[in-house]
Amino acid sequence: MDKSEPMANQDQYAIQVEALNVSYDRKRVLSAVYLNLKPGLVYGLLGPNGAGKSTLFKAILDLIDVDTGRVLINGGSVQDIRKEVVYVPQRDDVDLSFPATVYDVVRMGRFPHVSLMQRLGKADKLAINEALEKLGISHLRDRQIGQLSGGQQQRVFLARAMAQQADIWFLDEPFVGVDATTEARIMTLLHDLANQGRTVIVIHHDLSTVRNYFDQVILMNQRIVAYGKTSEIFTDEKVAETYGSQTSIQHRTNLLG
Repeated sequence: MDKSEPMANQDQYAIQVEALNVSYDRKRVLSAVYLNLKPGLVYGLLGPNGAGKSTLFKAILDLIDVDTGRVLINGGSVQDIRKEVVYVPQRDDVDLSFPATVYDVVRMGRFPHVSLMQRLGKADKLAINEALEKLGISHLRDRQIGQLSGGQQQRVFLARAMAQQADIWFLDEPFVGVDATTEARIMTLLHDLANQGRTVIVIHHDLSTVRNYFDQVILMNQRIVAYGKTSEIFTDEKVAETYGSQTSIQHRTNLLG
């Protein structure tokens, strides 16, 4: 849909954003954002540098203050359902010098499910080991996170997210610094999650892969330009409207090929 729409029936949507406005130092960075996102789909969040994509994630997750607006996740406040939501930030936002092993990091995914002093049980350990196996990093379980390659680190963060067994996934540029094999493996995982009824939103920058990766796309540049089915929304015209001069001629040429 190309136009903003009012918040609809809560039962239909995993994520609802209504009239969201965010400013930094009195400068507006998100303007009148409306979204209604359904479960069971992989969404690509696309836009130029400075478009507010990461800010939108943080606003939805209540990690930053907003000027005005309302956000519902599974019909309620994100504060009430933290364990149902997982956020995988950019690797640059993670302290990789922290002396934690791969297993330690993945184990953190179970923390929302246990109390502060409670030990992890059999179900927790099973979830951790299944996540390690699913991402192909069981053999790295005792390695320090900072000793791994970029692609291996990204698999660890995804395994942590998987161990949490959340319903809604937010991933901020998960393919930066990973090889083609890892990227393909991640996309298979994300579509498997969507097929299980989960909602996946990915901030993405490589326009050449959008059609193959995402069920639906969200085009934004401080506001929502358009969102909906990839085949309908990801057009040369809409991409040019979203990116303006930041979109290369080559990318525009390849979009409709």
